[in-house]
Order: sequence, then C-alpha cells, then structure tokens
Amino acid sequence: MARHHAVARPSAARSGHWVVRAALLACGIAVCAIWWSNTNAATLRTPGDAATAVGRVAGLVGAYLVLVQLMLLARLPWLERAVGLDRLAGWHRGLGTNVVILLCVHVLLVVIGVGLTDQDTPWSAVWEVLTTYPDIWLAVSGMALFLAVAITSGRALRARLSYEVWYWVHVLAYVGIALTFFHQISAGADFVVDPTARALWITMYCVVAACVLCWRVALPARRWMRHALTVERVVRETPDTVSIWLRGHALRELDAEPGQFFLWRFVTVGHLWTAHPYSLSAPATDRRMRITVKAAGDHSRMLAHLRRGVPVFAEGPFGHFTASARTRRAVLLIAGGSGIGPVRALAERLLAGGGDVELLYRASSWQDVALRTELDRMPGLRVRYLVGRRAELGFDPLDRRGLHKIAPDIAHRDVFVCGPAGMTTAVQGALRELGVPRTQIHTEEFSLR
Repeated sequence: MARHHAVARPSAARSGHWVVRAALLACGIAVCAIWWSNTNAATLRTPGDAATAVGRVAGLVGAYLVLVQLMLLARLPWLERAVGLDRLAGWHRGLGTNVVILLCVHVLLVVIGVGLTDQDTPWSAVWEVLTTYPDIWLAVSGMALFLAVAITSGRALRARLSYEVWYWVHVLAYVGIALTFFHQISAGADFVVDPTARALWITMYCVVAACVLCWRVALPARRWMRHALTVERVVRETPDTVSIWLRGHALRELDAEPGQFFLWRFVTVGHLWTAHPYSLSAPATDRRMRITVKAAGDHSRMLAHLRRGVPVFAEGPFGHFTASARTRRAVLLIAGGSGIGPVRALAERLLAGGGDVELLYRASSWQDVALRTELDRMPGLRVRYLVGRRAELGFDPLDRRGLHKIAPDIAHRDVFVCGPAGMTTAVQGALRELGVPRTQIHTEEFSLR
C-alpha cells in the first residue's frame, strides 16, 4: 500500500517574530511619549537641563527594556510559538548590554545635569544626587546587581562559570528590578507630575510580574500536581550518556512534539534550584517520556545518579525543531553529541509521515554512539555513522565536500541539524555553500545563557 505524505507549511514563527518586534517597538515609542508629554521645550534651554532630560529618556527606555527582557523569558506560550525560545533567549542576551549601557548613561547624565545646573564639581554633584534623591540608595543597590549580571554575562567569564553560579547571579536581577522600581516611582519626574503615567507604569510592572509568576512558577507546579511526573529509571547508553525515563499521568495533554524540549527541574539535592533544557529522545506516550543526556557539566553528569521516584517539574514544551517545519519529501537529519536525542525522536515522527529520511550521525568514537540499536531497527531510516576525529580521518565528513558526496541532492532536501554549537554553525555554513535555502535548514539552540 502506498504511503501518502503531506508536506507541512513553513512555521508561523518565520514571520511571527516580526510582529513581536513591531509590538515591542511600538510600546517603546509609547514609553518615550510619556517623557515628551511631560517636557516643556522651555525647560531645555540650558546644557544642564538638556543633559538631565536625555538622562531621563535613557532611564525610561532602559527600565522598559528590563521589563522586555523579563517578558521574553517568562515562558508565555503565544510568544514562544511566534518566535521560538531559542530566538527569545538570543534577544534577551542581546538586550542585556544595551540595558546596562542605557542605565549607566542615565546615571551619568543626571549627575552631569545636576553639576551643570548648580555649577558643582563632579563629586559634589554625585553627593547631591546621593543625599537628596528619594530612594536613591535602593537604586544604587539595584544598579550594582545589574552590573554583576552584566559582568557574568560576558562571553569569557560566562564560559568559566558553572550553570548554577550563572543562574543564581541572574536571579539577583529580579531583586535589582524591585529595588530600582521604588526609585523610579518616587524620583522619576515623569511619574511624580503625571498620575496617569505613574498608574500605567505600575500596571506594566504588575503585568510582567504576574506573567513571570504564572508561567514560571504556578503553571509548572500545577502541571506536576496534574501529571505527577517522576523518574522511572535511568539507562546508561554510553560511558557519558544516559537516558532518563519519566513516568506520569495524561502526558499527551502536554502536546509535546518529537524534537521539542522542556526545562527540567529534578526535586532532589543538587538539582532542585536550577532548571535545564533537555529534548525528548522518543515520542511521548500518555504514561512515559524520555530524555537522553550527554555529560557536559556538573548537572548533566549528576543525572546518572537520579533515583527512581524523584519528582520532576517540567516547563514546556518549547521549540520549533519538529516535523511541522518540514517542507520537502526528502529529509536529511544531521546529529552530533547530545543532538542525537531530539533527532532520534524527530526521525520516528518524520518516518510516520512518509518520504525519504536519512540520518548522518557524527561521533568522535564508536563508544560515543548512543541509541544505535534503536536507530538500526527503525524501519525506513537510512543511517550513516560518521565516526572518528578529524585528525584521524584527515578530513571533515560534514564539510561542503563531505555533505555533497553523501547527499548530492541536498539542495532539494529539508536538513535538520542538532549538535554542539560549533558543529551546527559549521554545518550551516556548508549547507549555504551547497545552495540549500535557509527555509530548508532547521536548527535550534537549547542553551538559555
């Protein structure tokens, strides 16, 4: 009997992110309008007044972008579907530097404005601000926390910090936001003179706080009570890779697609206070889910020692690395490292839809190959194991020449790539050189830092 395959349309996320960008820009313009409506041109005649006014704008926009950062990672379902959690995380990181710069400009220009207006020395102006502005010491404390977050977010230092340390430093940002909020309301000229603007600003903070508490705290807790997700067993796949089977109730209600990931929080010592992103490595059933994790740090290494019955909180599902992104009948899957987990789950779903599905599995050695028995037994899946280090092979099997040799028709295939960041970036470059359209290249970043 012939199998029919319906080609999926491109994900709405390809265009949805522009709608979100436009909405955020419009809200930013509205925030600037608050300053404009409360500013008289006659008050901008002196250099001191002009410096203070620009400092006010920088503070308003900086505070607004802090709220945007919180909303981007508040796990709002409609926002994640429109943009994708990987892209939202990228926007969050990108805004971080701009926020710190704007807040520093705000402080600097306000001090300069005070100094020029009162004809004070810089140190006198600083002292005047610290001793006369309402709630200024709360703001100084909040600014110090923002700077700590900014410093630890730098690429060089971020790579040296464990995920747990990085996570808890970033939690301090919530404290910083709360501290600076009081200063904004009590000292912000735009809110002191305009009760309507003050009410809108407070409402905006309350809405963001409600979203964070709802989707990042209340919903995961409610889901655990509903689904009672626990660790069922841990299976060693390779010396440094384990599969964790999870058991629960009515898990299909989560609508998790193969290839998607959750943020997992295991309620046990060493895991409780942080949540990590891991993808499903098999399609979920009504009673079971599975993730396959390669040891890449302290947290992932300790997963091998999880005990049966440990409760699990799951946020998600997230991601667009799914069969719904498929646009062609022929598909090439490329996996490396822990990327074999989502790729293995995705392969099963793609095969169920019909068509030509081939998998390239890149590994440094045969002992690093996980889930091989399952892959070899999957009907209709052609697997090529590309095993060996580049120095041993004398070439890169995933460069432009290697990919063209393996799949001469690659430009006419959808290509799903999942693996270490370096491998994914290199493969994307090779695919573009081979003429594969961007709409046929599907990747997803699972790191949130």
